[in-house]
Amino acid sequence: MSSECYINSTFFRTFDSMITANDIKVRGVKAIEEGLKKDDRLSITVRGEVRYVVLTAEDYDQLRLAELEVAYLAVMKDIENGDFVVETADEHINRLLKKSQKKTSKKR
Repeated sequence: MSSECYINSTFFRTFDSMITANDIKVRGVKAIEEGLKKDDRLSITVRGEVRYVVLTAEDYDQLRLAELEVAYLAVMKDIENGDFVVETADEHINRLLKKSQKKTSKKR
């Protein structure tokens, strides 16, 4: 039912199941439930433009787990490459403040 395309080696998905904001206003949650029966993701359009995407709670949990896995792998790669700093909380805050001050002075 849904179509898929590949752009720059990144997976994107187009949404076949769409409802309008007015559908939700008129039909409420029933419109969302019916849309999710057709596809696992439902896009909501406002004035003809996709503005929101609705997922089931289960699909949202899977998405969050995938995001956490990506973050974990990135941290593990940083550790493997020695790209980390060992410091106290105070040292960390001071380092961040210094970075922030340098960025602020460059903008002026």
